[in-house]
Amino acid sequence: MPKFQQHIFVCSNQRSAGHPRGCCDAAGADQLRAALKAELKRRNLTPLVRANQSGCLDQCEYGPALVIYPQAIWYGHVQLEDVPRIVEQTIVQGKILEDLRIPDELLNTKGGKVKFADSDCNVCDSDLSSPSEKNE
Repeated sequence: MPKFQQHIFVCSNQRSAGHPRGCCDAAGADQLRAALKAELKRRNLTPLVRANQSGCLDQCEYGPALVIYPQAIWYGHVQLEDVPRIVEQTIVQGKILEDLRIPDELLNTKGGKVKFADSDCNVCDSDLSSPSEKNE
């Protein structure tokens, strides 16, 4: 069997309703991964492209979230209707869907906050909102 050319990991983490960080698979139905698998099969892309469920990808504020490797493309707020577009434009054509992409500077920031040490080694929070929001 040939190795995978691309691997899609779909967060299937579940949290209680109302959790402040959100939840990628609140219904627990695994519908997003199932839709990706079906679309990959329909397009005859298996076994070279695989969609797997993963545990928490720690991008909860942008969920439902997924990541495509080896390109390390992170998508957030993914809906079932996005699946054919993800497969056609990203998997087949190699294009990044900017409307779904989680910007690199927001990855692992828990919704736009990142901790860092200032010059006095104090732990601080930094808001990574857009520059226009900071200047208002």
